[in-house]
Amino acid sequence: MLFTAEEYEARLARVRARMADQGLRALIVTDPANIYYLTAYNAWSFYTPQMLFVPYQGDMVFFAREMDANGAFRTSWLPESCIEPYPEAYVHRADIHPFDWIAQRLRRRKLIAPTTGVVGLEMDSNFFTAKSYRALVNAVPEWTLVDSFELVNWVRAVKSEAEIVLMRKAATITTAAMEAARETIAVGVIQAEVASAISAVQFRGAGELAGDYPAIVPMMPTGEAADTPHLTWSGQRFERDQIVIIELGGVYKRYHVPLARTFTTGAASENVRYLAEAVDTSLQAMIETIASGVAVSELAQAWNRSLFTFGLTKESRLGYSIGVGYPPDWGERTISIRTEDETVLEPNMTFHLIAGMWMDGYGYECSEPVRVTADGVELFTDLPRGVTSTLGSSADSGSNPGTSPVSNSSPGPVSSPIAPITAESA
Repeated sequence: MLFTAEEYEARLARVRARMADQGLRALIVTDPANIYYLTAYNAWSFYTPQMLFVPYQGDMVFFAREMDANGAFRTSWLPESCIEPYPEAYVHRADIHPFDWIAQRLRRRKLIAPTTGVVGLEMDSNFFTAKSYRALVNAVPEWTLVDSFELVNWVRAVKSEAEIVLMRKAATITTAAMEAARETIAVGVIQAEVASAISAVQFRGAGELAGDYPAIVPMMPTGEAADTPHLTWSGQRFERDQIVIIELGGVYKRYHVPLARTFTTGAASENVRYLAEAVDTSLQAMIETIASGVAVSELAQAWNRSLFTFGLTKESRLGYSIGVGYPPDWGERTISIRTEDETVLEPNMTFHLIAGMWMDGYGYECSEPVRVTADGVELFTDLPRGVTSTLGSSADSGSNPGTSPVSNSSPGPVSSPIAPITAESA
């Protein structure tokens, strides 16, 4: 097993404690990251219906497509008696649904009658469809089905020491992948070549550490399109003096450590350099606010105060909780770094701090994956910030590396080359 039996028992105990707090007699888990977290099951099978049934007491039962059941035997710690394969005849049928069959098996196992009452569903899970919900409503009228409100995701928010070790290993792959991007970006190179170089490192890993597939493909907004987040690569060639934003994730044993950096194929404009200074200074202010016992909202406030001195504002969130990830997202869908989030930081919470600003015709992005410690923060990577020229010149690198401190004192008046503007993300 990837973790000890005691760790898996502790995870389940925390889940059941939350179930009791929410008045749930059972929980239906469909998010592949949560299934992995509780059972270690790991396969590309989430595109067909599958379910982990978690009763308030007794054994969990995993239901999967018949051809995928062997994968559960191979990867999870569940005993064979707790793995139920549904027939292939139920796959991609308009008239029947796998959850119809699963409901019958739950009845045979006498798991429906004892849990008659409130049953939690992962209503925001990417792989729990409206058809799945309808099948459960029709097949088990005894249940009152309610949203579990990311119950398992919230349990995952605080990592164990063993999980932190895996994330540090993932960070090694992250660093290697970003360095591969920097080494490949050049005038005349096709964007797809950079994506290929990044992906090769993500899969191959670093040193003795084997990589894993990421939940999100490399992002690569380039040139004028750098004003828009979440764009991927194309078949176009890089041109002189273009801004290239790279966001990627290193993955080890499904644990993700994302990172974003901004490059230029020559020189960066005055606007971009100013934006980089504003973003990096404000990112450092946010990092220096992190400590156990601090509210998430305070991080956002530190960012806002710093950014305002540069004549800028940003409305989109500034980061989110990370850990286990499966396509299509590596975020945990719980804590978001913004002024409305009053979650109090605890040791071993882990975040991707996104300091991206997307303006009109240009942009700049720099992010840091971090771990909350008892009295501060651990940065998972130490790559320099600022706009890095791929020509080998450091002239455009306008900020300190992640390990360098930035003063928390309020800066004096700033002369901005750009008009005050609000930057938003998609």
